[in-house]
Amino acid sequence: MTLRIYDTDAYCKAFSATVLDCQPDKKNTWAVRLDQTAFYPEGGGQPGDQGVLGDAAVLDTRERHGDVVHIVDRPLPVGETVTGELNWRRRFDLMQNHSGEHIVSGVIHRKYGYNNVGFHMGHDTVTVDLDGEFPAQELAQFELEANQAVWADQPVDITVYDHEAAKNVEYRSKKDLPGDVRVVTFPGADSCACCGTHVARSGEIGLIKLISVQKFKGGVRLEMLCGRRALEYINGIGSQNHAISVELSAKPMQTAAAVHKLKEEHGQTVYRLNQMEAEDFARRARILAGAGDVTLFEPPMGADSVRKLAVAVMERCGGRAAVFSGADGQGYKYAIGLEDGDLRAFTKELNRTLNGRGGGKPFFVQGSVSASKKDIELFLKKMDSTKE
Repeated sequence: MTLRIYDTDAYCKAFSATVLDCQPDKKNTWAVRLDQTAFYPEGGGQPGDQGVLGDAAVLDTRERHGDVVHIVDRPLPVGETVTGELNWRRRFDLMQNHSGEHIVSGVIHRKYGYNNVGFHMGHDTVTVDLDGEFPAQELAQFELEANQAVWADQPVDITVYDHEAAKNVEYRSKKDLPGDVRVVTFPGADSCACCGTHVARSGEIGLIKLISVQKFKGGVRLEMLCGRRALEYINGIGSQNHAISVELSAKPMQTAAAVHKLKEEHGQTVYRLNQMEAEDFARRARILAGAGDVTLFEPPMGADSVRKLAVAVMERCGGRAAVFSGADGQGYKYAIGLEDGDLRAFTKELNRTLNGRGGGKPFFVQGSVSASKKDIELFLKKMDSTKE
């Protein structure tokens, strides 16, 4: 059985160990067992550690059949003494985020009694699932209380209790735990049964940032970041806001007001353009009144505009109104209408011949084709001659 150094020393970055076993795992990987290890295996929402072991790269660390298994990229001789070195930047990042999650879950549990029923530390973000809901407005207060626990910079207590002693200890747990119980306590913030690695003092978390909350499976899902991840996230937002402030000639703390003003001006401009467009479509439709079948090729415009032009012409021309908007090499949007007509067979053949997709009502269809203007014209000419 492997001695787990991380249980008593989460800050051990390098160690020596004897290779007890090395077996082929999946393609081009091997599963290695050691007599002792500082590599934490995946569990409790915390990913397995990575690093190097001898001359092999440790790609992942997992627990199998009650023991720690290191997934490496090359075999290691059984009986050989090797040096293990953790990817410490990654491990400390996981410790910061795991510890921060405990504090946040504890803050919410203390107010509402909700349980943490799901926890995942991804490459970019950390998610926490709770079995109850709370107003999104409370997120800022929870964030403040969690960071106050960080700023208090209290030592983190990790104690293992036997089964009987654990009955007299108050701690959070998703389920009843048989045998010894390892309890991680952040004084004044949280006590929780946990097998993971944590910082030694709450101040090492650095910063806790709660990003979002949304309803999830009868409760809520929190998205959060701690430590370096939180700093990088806030710096990224700051950089984006700075770029926006430059573009809008607004002070960094006034970008929201500047965007709101720009949005209002944009809405007014769009309204005026829509009116002008409607007037232009009506004028063109009047010119084409009684023209019979009409085909129009237009420069690229929105699908809604294509539809509106086709409707306007259809109501006046007395035949099939077809509008194609786009350019050769880019494809064309289409809208085709025939009052009281049935375009289903026509549309099916159009999509088949011109590599298109779309449909609609029998008398009016919309879609797009990947074809040239010439191909479209040849298709229409062929269909019209067949109709005759």
